[in-house]
Amino acid sequence: QVQLAESGGGLVQPGGSLRLSCVVSESTLDNLAVGWFRSAPGKEREGVSCISYSSFHKYYADSVRSRFTISRDNAKNTVYLQMTDLKPEDTAVYYCAAPCDSYLNLNYDYRGQGTQVTVSS
Repeated sequence: QVQLAESGGGLVQPGGSLRLSCVVSESTLDNLAVGWFRSAPGKEREGVSCISYSSFHKYYADSVRSRFTISRDNAKNTVYLQMTDLKPEDTAVYYCAAPCDSYLNLNYDYRGQGTQVTVSS
């Protein structure tokens, strides 16, 4: 059973930055691609990013490309999402999930509880 736990959400002004973290249970981390998706009221869920186990492959939604950066530290069983130049439309609950793919499909087997990101002045 894969367990994921997110942290790092909060309230930030437009143009600001946040870094989300996702700790993944060690027992199933090997070869696991891990990603992020977000869910906001009145909007469809959106796959945001995905990173392969080796970090060689990274994928982004067009809406966040060049603003968000995904990374991972397998020694710490942690995946990160660095978010910069945040916009009000980035407001959502962000979930860490696995496994992910290059198409950012939303059919994950596992996901965390989510962390709220609010972008507002």
